[in-house]
Amino acid sequence: MSTGPQPTTPDPPSPGGEPILQVRDLVKHFPLTQGILFKKQTGAVKAVDGVSFDLFAGETLGIVGESGCGKSTVARLLTNLEAPTGGEVFYQGQDITKLSGRALKAVRRNIQMVFQDPYTSLNPRMTVGDIIGEPFDIHPEVAPKGDRRRRVRELLDVVGLNPEYINRYPHQFSGGQRQRIGIARGLALRPEVIVADEPVSALDVSVQAQVINLMERLQDEFGLSYMFIAHDLSIVRHISDRVGVMYLGKIVEIGGDQAIYEHPTHPYTQALLSAVPVPNPEARERRERIILVGDVPSPANPPSGCHFRTRCWKARERCAVEEPPLAVPEWFRDSGTPADHPSACHFAEERQAGPEEM
Repeated sequence: MSTGPQPTTPDPPSPGGEPILQVRDLVKHFPLTQGILFKKQTGAVKAVDGVSFDLFAGETLGIVGESGCGKSTVARLLTNLEAPTGGEVFYQGQDITKLSGRALKAVRRNIQMVFQDPYTSLNPRMTVGDIIGEPFDIHPEVAPKGDRRRRVRELLDVVGLNPEYINRYPHQFSGGQRQRIGIARGLALRPEVIVADEPVSALDVSVQAQVINLMERLQDEFGLSYMFIAHDLSIVRHISDRVGVMYLGKIVEIGGDQAIYEHPTHPYTQALLSAVPVPNPEARERRERIILVGDVPSPANPPSGCHFRTRCWKARERCAVEEPPLAVPEWFRDSGTPADHPSACHFAEERQAGPEEM
């Protein structure tokens, strides 16, 4: 597992005090088995393999990476929808992976989730009022029965929907409106943390902007902390205060959004950023495009040492035998930029943008 300096946020808004959420060496391995009657484990899919980060009050931490890198599994672990194989998740200093029963129920009220697909995350047989009000059945102390309809109408208004829609069904709404309903459901219990698992990836570009602007307004209004998962780096840059880059179950680089986008140190981050569309034709012509060779290795059989080495132009013999720690490169630490921008690369100090043949 990666060991190294734990990240804090260098960019405004500056976090104060202790993190609201602390993740330490989080692991989730899904067993691979053979047999029907007598199952025998033959291996494991290492979906999350030693992830650590902090989330501070009022900030947005963006998590980016290719499909299959473990982003959504991290989200499910934070909300306790999956039990971790190892590691710890501290909410306000309490390890929620050890909780059950009433103690876990109380924590879940404060950590809510917005799901990726607005078409499948809402029950088509329930009205909007029932969907948004369902959390009150689990936590009746938040809204007494006689007050629930008023609260649901308020939530619809907060997310920009007509309160008169309370008796409509999900099929009567567009994708963007359905995602607003999902956000309203996430807000119902007045949480402190919202884990948003690619909340705009299924929406049109113009609708994406509307939903992102809504989430930013709600964050300011309710003092929310977001973990925002996405594969679109331009969206992540717009909403995030800090960014973590994941590859094959591990965070390979994490830091303030400006530091990540302007001074990426890990080869994988550099490759991802080189693929972001640039509207300016002149800038697009000047930019060097990094083309990664090969496919993403299987998480059931990841490469030894550095997981990225099979696709990396910097890879050397050391990369195959020694896993790089998540640490701040020496030259980066001496450059006057924030020192809390670690990167898991043995040769991150080599600043070349990409392979010579790109």
